[in-house]
Amino acid sequence: MKRREFIKKTAIGGAALSVPFILPSGRLFASSGSRMANHVVFVAFAGGVRQQESVLQQYLDGSQDYPSAGNIMYNLLDGTAPTDKLVYGTNNENNENIPIPKLLSQTLQQQGTLFKEVNASTVGHYAGVNTLLTGNYMYSQGLRAKPLMPTIFEYLRRHTGEKATKCWFVGNGIGNSIPLLDYSEHDNYGSQYGANFLAPTITFGDDGEKHLKNAKIYHPDDELDPMYKMKYFLDNVWYSQGNALPTIGNTVEEKAEIKQFVKDMFVKKENGTIAFPPSASNNDGQTIGYACEVMKRFKPTLTVVYLSNVDGCHANFTSYLQSLHSADHAVGHLWDYIQNNIPEMSGNTSIVVAPEHGRNLESNNIKDANAFYGYDHSDSNARRIFNLMAGPGIDSNLTIGSETNGVGDIVNITPTIAEILGFKQEVINSGFVYNNNSFFDLI
Repeated sequence: MKRREFIKKTAIGGAALSVPFILPSGRLFASSGSRMANHVVFVAFAGGVRQQESVLQQYLDGSQDYPSAGNIMYNLLDGTAPTDKLVYGTNNENNENIPIPKLLSQTLQQQGTLFKEVNASTVGHYAGVNTLLTGNYMYSQGLRAKPLMPTIFEYLRRHTGEKATKCWFVGNGIGNSIPLLDYSEHDNYGSQYGANFLAPTITFGDDGEKHLKNAKIYHPDDELDPMYKMKYFLDNVWYSQGNALPTIGNTVEEKAEIKQFVKDMFVKKENGTIAFPPSASNNDGQTIGYACEVMKRFKPTLTVVYLSNVDGCHANFTSYLQSLHSADHAVGHLWDYIQNNIPEMSGNTSIVVAPEHGRNLESNNIKDANAFYGYDHSDSNARRIFNLMAGPGIDSNLTIGSETNGVGDIVNITPTIAEILGFKQEVINSGFVYNNNSFFDLI
């Protein structure tokens, strides 16, 4: 491979960060609606969250037959915390498990609208997040394949003319085909309307430190081994199998801005100044911290953040509780950071939070160190989720539905984001969403 060709294929943005090359011709037509807010942050509680431990606040009482109930998500939801068998926090220097202090003075539930019982008909990770981002169940969608239907990113960029750096997908790692969800293969949309994808724990992790930190250019005459290691790293991140990546329309100026952002993040990481939550104990916390940095730098119109540490519930229920509690803390930090550290987004941003699917009612009989049973996701209980949203124009302190009266569906999320940003009618006119209703239509 020629040196120039190799450098072209392995620029700094390659590692879990898209920096493609062609500016699209512009929006198809002006969006017909008015915006409720100029920015939306959508947090996907991926990995599967049981209703019992989240909105129903049963803690151990709904899973382990242990008489201890309470709310471990007290930045998002109203309710008092458990008082017995506290295993859901973080360990201190004495190896004592301590719950993370609450960050928000008002819960997101108090600030917005909670749909307490929402339907999700897909219970696989990739299929679930695919549905969150497309508004279409796509039951025939396979793994390791681009979405068949347009994503919310493509709708936004095609119908409003937003540039690429105003649209970001921040993923927690690169598993479960997550890097494939930044745009679809649909003929009417596609890569030129996609989002910039960032997997910060990869880009700024050990491999990123090795391959990207100093943006080194290797010499093909005597450095073939590190060159091919870097190429393998980039191919693995993107599932590209050595093929060139399609373009999503970053301009020359945007590419330079993203490159500088990556460089700056390595400096901030070295200095310990990334905007991590006060307790960033796992990848979810790290992901939220870098999402805060993305928003501070680019002020995106749409930011989607993918959290997945709760997936440990399959074999480690204690870890699942800790991850759920930590994710609540991280989302509280994200919302607080927007309001107090990004003036351009403060008071002008809406947040939407939802799991990709739930988890089973009955355990799988796998026990962790606390003798707590794990839970998979395959039965009707796994199709139960919640939806929470807050921000300008969204009713505050409103709860819709109950455990016995479900209202809403996971496919309502895409039209909801589109309505907030003023292009819902264009999404409906496309004919590619499963349900035309937003959550606002269901109130």
